[in-house]
Amino acid sequence: MITKEPSLPPNFIRNIIEEDLKTNKYEGRVATRFPPEPNGYLHIGHAKSICLNFGLAVEYEGTCNLRFDDTNPSKEESEYVQSIQNDVRWLGFDWKDRLFYASDYFEQLYAYAVQLIQIDKAYVDDLSAEEIREYRGTMTQQGKNSPYRTRSVDENLDLFRRMREGEFENGSRVLRAKIDMASPNLNMRDPVMYRILRSIHHRTDDRWCIYPMYDFAHCISDSIEGITHSICTLEFEDHRPLYDWFLDELKVYHPQQIEFARLNLSYTVMSKRKLRELVEQGYVAGWDDPRMPTISGIRKRGYTPESVRNFCERIGVARRDSMVDMALLEYCIREDLNLRAPRVMAVLHPLKVVIENYPEDRVEELEAVNNPEDPGMGSRKVPFSRVIYIEREDFREDAPKKFYRLAPGCEVRLRYGYYIKCEKVVKDEQTGEVIELRCSYDPETRGGWAADGRKVKGTLHWVSAAHSIPAQVRLYDRLFVKANPVEEKSDVDFKSYINPNSLEILESCRVEPSLNNATSGNRYQFERLGYFCVDSMDSRKGQPVFNRIVTLRDTWAKIEQKEKM
Repeated sequence: MITKEPSLPPNFIRNIIEEDLKTNKYEGRVATRFPPEPNGYLHIGHAKSICLNFGLAVEYEGTCNLRFDDTNPSKEESEYVQSIQNDVRWLGFDWKDRLFYASDYFEQLYAYAVQLIQIDKAYVDDLSAEEIREYRGTMTQQGKNSPYRTRSVDENLDLFRRMREGEFENGSRVLRAKIDMASPNLNMRDPVMYRILRSIHHRTDDRWCIYPMYDFAHCISDSIEGITHSICTLEFEDHRPLYDWFLDELKVYHPQQIEFARLNLSYTVMSKRKLRELVEQGYVAGWDDPRMPTISGIRKRGYTPESVRNFCERIGVARRDSMVDMALLEYCIREDLNLRAPRVMAVLHPLKVVIENYPEDRVEELEAVNNPEDPGMGSRKVPFSRVIYIEREDFREDAPKKFYRLAPGCEVRLRYGYYIKCEKVVKDEQTGEVIELRCSYDPETRGGWAADGRKVKGTLHWVSAAHSIPAQVRLYDRLFVKANPVEEKSDVDFKSYINPNSLEILESCRVEPSLNNATSGNRYQFERLGYFCVDSMDSRKGQPVFNRIVTLRDTWAKIEQKEKM
């Protein structure tokens, strides 16, 4: 699990906490919480909140609760509860014995609602949802009081009790806070606190038919748990006066709500509703599809928790929303895997090469470095034989001037092997496609260096045809072709920007034999190609399946430059 770091860069939330500790505002305590709603899988934006809340608790030797905001049973499932716990653990955080649910407090929430009715700060309203919206007014027009706002305390207590007992139909009545229908803040215009909703709850079954709204349940839950700093995203900034109002009127323990900018990441969407749409309409294979920005998706793709935590720390904590480039996230995973991923050779689009002057029955074991960034990872033996495969794109029959790979009459270096020269090109008689190259090798260049000092500019990766094993490789790419597929003031459906090349499945790849025993989740750098991970579901011994995590370089930067020209 995560341990305290010696020093971290300052941000406005750390500054607030530091000041509170100096003044002993909460008796020296720091208590945060991560309060997801179990209505879908978490995405990379939630990872920022997880890292912030749990990270601050670790940094200040405090506590962080994992609390599920399970107040809307019609959209919540136990599957999501489990997936969220898996995601938090994967990121490296531990809530220990501090797992809570808003549903733990249903009786207390009901009692607090009764208390607000008793002091004439809440009332039962018979207006429909549409009428409530009409009465609420607009940003430029103040709202007007409901005709039921003047009900007596006794009548409201009776109606609210009968709501709980299931006497009324769904949507027929709500409990509203009695605040100010003329307030410039629309959230303070008598917000709904409870609604009637007959639905099976994943924890309380059918014991309740009324459920509290988020704004009421959230602040009370924070108070009950003794949270000190209730950290949430900027969308709740206008809700803070309501957070404070409930706690002040009830005269209970009062945490401080602090808002920070949510994570907006380019080339994807950060809305659970839109992500659910992609899943339910079949645009992706599920919540854990490696193209999805869900934590389960990037985990399956091969991202490491260390790279995600590093990314969240690098983007920092700001007061204003902004768009973070996907390239930064990709840089973080490259930076991490460059140090830890073993290098191996794999050929994704094989082209057969026969080295005619190499003995047919000879097999050599060539020494290959596992990771030049970490000598401690040692080396391995790679078999070399007369027939090998190279990447098809590493050969050009009519090569341009600055093409430094293989071409007729040209010489290149085989990684860890020999110099070879293309002597003859074999083509399919029907299609004219190049199907084989006949080459010669220089036996004095073992290890990739010529005894006479001559040099070549091109170095190719390869695998032995007789010893390599077949593999399926899935080339995952960004899910959208547009940096911001959900731009405001646009009527275009965000799904129209889905990248048609976000997944390419290659069935005839060949990988070096050391990968025969590759296990689920193992990550590698395929030399010259990118970083890949053994698929956790479909891979089998002798039939590995690899997911591309990220390319070696930011290929999208070139695309963006061309678009701007």
